[in-house]
Amino acid sequence: MWIVMSILSAFFGGINSILAKCGIKETDSDVATGIRTIIVLLFSFIIVLITGSINSIKFVSLNDYIFLILSGVTTGFSWIFYFKALSIGDVNKVVAIDKLSVVLSIIFAIVLFNETNNILIKLFGIISILIGTIFMIEMKSSMNNFKKQTGIIYAFLSAIFASLTSILARFGINDIDSNLGTFIRTIIVLIISWIIIFNGRKQKEIHKVNRREFLFICLSGVATGCSWLCYYYAIKHGIVSVVIPIDKLSILVSILFSFIVFKERLTKKSLLGLSLIIVGTFVMTIFF
Repeated sequence: MWIVMSILSAFFGGINSILAKCGIKETDSDVATGIRTIIVLLFSFIIVLITGSINSIKFVSLNDYIFLILSGVTTGFSWIFYFKALSIGDVNKVVAIDKLSVVLSIIFAIVLFNETNNILIKLFGIISILIGTIFMIEMKSSMNNFKKQTGIIYAFLSAIFASLTSILARFGINDIDSNLGTFIRTIIVLIISWIIIFNGRKQKEIHKVNRREFLFICLSGVATGCSWLCYYYAIKHGIVSVVIPIDKLSILVSILFSFIVFKERLTKKSLLGLSLIIVGTFVMTIFF
């Protein structure tokens, strides 16, 4: 069952990008993030209730709250930039760049925490993902389209903030149940996303969201929640070193559906890049 749950986690994680893309064709990406975060918060609350970790919230220290807030801020900006990237860029390029967060997290871990064990294998994974991402981006064709170029920049910013989230977690919130930490961080993400909405006076646009896109935005949040539920079940009952690589296959799901739904075709160069990203991700995950 835990293997099935791992596969379902990758599936739901992969279709999340597709559902989000369908929901932000006309809807502002910040508004979509605010709506979607409400759904994700509901799911994370369900998770802490099911696991019983909500009861340990009274033991969270001030130091832990500080790092949870900081990691929530970085998570919030990561989501905001990710959905901005999706709204104007190709799904296959955005999800490929998003994998750079794994590379950045390992580089930060090596520099800040001196985690140099299996350093050659880690360097192989880093180089493999970097080269694969370069092949996937195909900058020459993207440079001719300013919007897609901007989308690539947003995707890079998303990856940077996602990696900072991991580092902040490593600094001060290792002793907190991961489900509870996710719930508290999601509250912070919700606050940030709605501050951005009100600051940009975009709250009036909520009423302008058409039903079809609203449905896809909500389904995107549901997909994220389902992915989390399946992932944490698999982590709890299965072999972690097997669950994580399977979960990383979400990139394959995203790219497959981007071809089916948006007709985004991969060139031979992009296929080679995708293969390198998958190989590098597996190596980095297994030997992290």
